[in-house]
Amino acid sequence: AVVALACVCCVLLCIAAWRTLASGAGGLEVSTAPTVEVEAAGVSQESTAVVYVHVAGAVKHPGLVRLESGSRVADAIEECGGFLGDAALEAVNLARILVDGEQVLVPTQDEVEQGDTGPTLPAGGSVGKVDLNTASAAEFEELPGIGPATATKIVADREANGPFGGPDDLQRVPGIGPKKYEALKDLVTVR
Repeated sequence: AVVALACVCCVLLCIAAWRTLASGAGGLEVSTAPTVEVEAAGVSQESTAVVYVHVAGAVKHPGLVRLESGSRVADAIEECGGFLGDAALEAVNLARILVDGEQVLVPTQDEVEQGDTGPTLPAGGSVGKVDLNTASAAEFEELPGIGPATATKIVADREANGPFGGPDDLQRVPGIGPKKYEALKDLVTVR
C-alpha cells in the first residue's frame, strides 16, 4: 500500500510539473477541466475528461480548443469568440456533441452559396453521409473519432455479421458505445 501511494504521489507531482512547464512555454494556455475520482485498491486517482477540437472558418479566434467531454459545437464556437458577421449560422449544427480530434469548420455565406463547405463533410454519399454497408476502412477513418483500428473493426464486423440494418447497429462494433454513436449517428447511413 505504501509503494502504491508513493507511485500515485510521483504521478501527481509529474503532472503538476508538466502543467507548470506547459503554462510557461510559448504562451500555451493549460486550463483545468473537471476531474473524475477513481478508486483503485483504496488509492484515489484523478483523470480528466476533455476533448480537443480544431475550430476554423468564420469565427473570431480560430484554433485548437480544449473542452469538457460532452461539450457541443456551440461551446467550441463560444470558446473561439463567437461567429464572424458573414458566418453561415444555418450550416452549423450547434447542438452536436463534439468528438476528440475533430475539426469544426464554420463556412461563410459565400462559401455555402458556392457549395464550398470544406472538409467537414465526411466521405461517402451525396448528402455527406458514410454508408455503413459499402464504405471502406479509409472512408470510415474520415469520420470524427474513428481511427484505423476502429475503421478496421467496422469493416470486419460487417463481413462477419452481415450488413448493418440501420445506423444504430454501429453500436455492435467493439469500441463504439452510446457516446461515440451519438456523435456519429448523423454522419452515417444505411442505403
